[in-house]
Amino acid sequence: LPGPKTELLEINRECERIAASRAAELGFAPPVVGIFLGCLITEFVNGAEIPAADFEEPLILDHVAAMIRTFHASGPLDHTFDGFTVPGLHHAAAAAIDVEIPVEYERVDAVVSEIAAAFAASPDERVPCHNDLLRANFLHDSAHLWLLDWEYAGMNDRAFDLGNLAVNNQLSADAEEHLTLAYHRRARARDLARVRLMKLVSDAREARWAVVQQGISTIDFDYAAYAAEHFERLLPNASTPAHRTGLDDSAGAPAGRTAPTCGSARRGGVGLAVWGRGVR
Repeated sequence: LPGPKTELLEINRECERIAASRAAELGFAPPVVGIFLGCLITEFVNGAEIPAADFEEPLILDHVAAMIRTFHASGPLDHTFDGFTVPGLHHAAAAAIDVEIPVEYERVDAVVSEIAAAFAASPDERVPCHNDLLRANFLHDSAHLWLLDWEYAGMNDRAFDLGNLAVNNQLSADAEEHLTLAYHRRARARDLARVRLMKLVSDAREARWAVVQQGISTIDFDYAAYAAEHFERLLPNASTPAHRTGLDDSAGAPAGRTAPTCGSARRGGVGLAVWGRGVR
């Protein structure tokens, strides 16, 4: 059930309905039954959450990458959920409802702005994205993999979904490489750099989401601690030499330069038809 004032979280309920219906047509979301009292109703599907360790498995990464790529290619949505601007919108929303603004905000603003500038040097088109690829939003059974909870769907940079998936599921460096290769079907330093930079942008969004939730949520949950956890992960990661290299690579790598290929990546492209239909 939707909570109060969820529009402050940049949720668009009509876009959620359209995205969920589209994903159902593509074969990896439950069919939408309709809207009742403002709530999206879907068919019930059986399944279990994917264990954390299984997200390191190449076969699962291959299939998830194919699902994401298929949705990204499905045509535009009317709502925009831009990973670079949403953190600022969350900041404004938190201030408007008198939530105490954490001291980390200014430093996080600088990190996100720097990444946005690097991406702007070599921009990609916006695509329809899920934008909330937590492990809890995937269900699987012996025959199918489902992707649930489309309320944050909107047009965004494709790398946000990949970075969001990587950071939310704490993928290893090898798994990040495999995911990037499985999605793009090529090995480029630019692609991998953008996924890793979007891990920071995702944490910025997630932390500020939690700050807004402190002022609107009726759930008994420590949103302040949740925000602090994401700020504390983001800021050290933005201070490493690898981060500076990633900014350079994300702006556009020289022709022929490739990202390193991990051992598991050489197993890519196997078994994509194990779950679902319509992925390509």
